[in-house]
Amino acid sequence: MSAENVRRLGPSPFVPGFELYDTDLPNGVRLRFARGGQGEGTPLLMVHGHPHTHVIWRKTAPDLARGRDVILADLRGYGDSSKPVSTPDHRPYSKKAMAQDFALLLEMLGIERCDFVGHDRGARAGHRFALDYPQLVRKAVFVDIAPTALMYERTDKEFATRYFWWFFLIQKEPFPEKLINFDPAYFLRHHIEGQLKIPGSLEDAVFDEYLRCYRNPETIHAICEDYRAAASIDLEDDAADAGKRIQAPLHLLWGALGTVGKLYDVVQTWRDRTVCVTGKALPCGHSPQEECPQAFLQEVRAFLDGAA
Repeated sequence: MSAENVRRLGPSPFVPGFELYDTDLPNGVRLRFARGGQGEGTPLLMVHGHPHTHVIWRKTAPDLARGRDVILADLRGYGDSSKPVSTPDHRPYSKKAMAQDFALLLEMLGIERCDFVGHDRGARAGHRFALDYPQLVRKAVFVDIAPTALMYERTDKEFATRYFWWFFLIQKEPFPEKLINFDPAYFLRHHIEGQLKIPGSLEDAVFDEYLRCYRNPETIHAICEDYRAAASIDLEDDAADAGKRIQAPLHLLWGALGTVGKLYDVVQTWRDRTVCVTGKALPCGHSPQEECPQAFLQEVRAFLDGAA
């Protein structure tokens, strides 16, 4: 790593064996990431979703780092990564922009090809990453998502009720920002508790860490921009690439007790977007890496280390 562009910050307080870094990408974005592990295995990039940070991988990344280099990145706008100024079309928070961040990060770290694991928003950015940079992705795992466009197209009362924030956060600035900033802790706890189905999955100290980042008004605005992009420019980008398929083998994991598992045939929703897709439901809600980490690890390890 170039000392000029990557700064070591010290050991991660939440992910054992990992070090924290900041890096300034050529596109002007600063990414916070944690890195750990070593070995001959293909390097692994893991990316969280909303409303989390890279800390969501605390129960699984140390195990995956046995035999491979593992990088846990905070998405632009989230955690301790920078919050770029947005534009009327929300392009700075598009999944294409996030995917470029991943490609530039790998370049700066000297990684020519990686495996990818993304949860929630991280998986949506991973979808674009796999489409735009197929040479960089050997295998991919998407956790608890169906394609964005399909979920909007199939919206009904049940989905809109379960995933209300998909429609709340996209409202015109500053309406959702002002309401969330009135009591970020209440909104965050309500959101997370509604998603998790296994009691005791989230430690108090980890919730406090998520809240530390969520209390930043710039983070809340960035999150709204992420969702606004998903409901506008991302759909345009996906439509423009309707004929493209993810070339890397894709494995899908989802919570059998969560919204995605209950409303969709998850593997089927991806069949016309990939060349090779498999998947499995896990006994949990939205965050298997937090709710049933051993089952999650078993699936991810078997897929990444398998012959396919």
